[in-house]
Amino acid sequence: MDARTRGLRTFLDKGGLIAYPTRAVYGLGCAPENHRALRALLRLKSRPVDKGLIVVAASRDLLRRFHAPLSAAEEARLQARWPGAHTWLVPARRPLTTWLRGRRRGFGGDLRPRIALRQDDYGPLVRLCRRLDRALVSTSANRSGGKPLKTARACRLAFGPRVRVIEGRCQANARPSTVADLMTGRITRV
Repeated sequence: MDARTRGLRTFLDKGGLIAYPTRAVYGLGCAPENHRALRALLRLKSRPVDKGLIVVAASRDLLRRFHAPLSAAEEARLQARWPGAHTWLVPARRPLTTWLRGRRRGFGGDLRPRIALRQDDYGPLVRLCRRLDRALVSTSANRSGGKPLKTARACRLAFGPRVRVIEGRCQANARPSTVADLMTGRITRV
């Protein structure tokens, strides 16, 4: 690991926030296990805790610690859409902070708390996660209700020194990931 990557990892470990390119918009993120960072991110966005956040990674292994054990059929359903632009709501591993998972619950007969997870395949995001060897929180880089930002420059102007901006490009005309409940298949965002 080079010095620049070590510095970015240390920054995240200490509760730092980053803005980085995702497929459709710039993402705002942090280390998913850092409570101070989660609180700072929610405050910066003015985002209600109950909405929850998405956790993204370049590999399936980095996401396993966030969800409860899955059956072979559930794992197959999850893997059928990964890697890609598909976010699954998966039963959350306990204890997992509400700041990360929100107040999401399942539907029908399975009301266990859910965590939103995505194994992405967008090149710049995959390279960032691999470089850091970690999962990241991923929410649109904007204040809640505001227009999502699509450039590094826009992020620097909006957030100033509170957020470290990673250079890169989003795809033209890309849409945010689909979000669906793994247990029921119910789509909550197209």
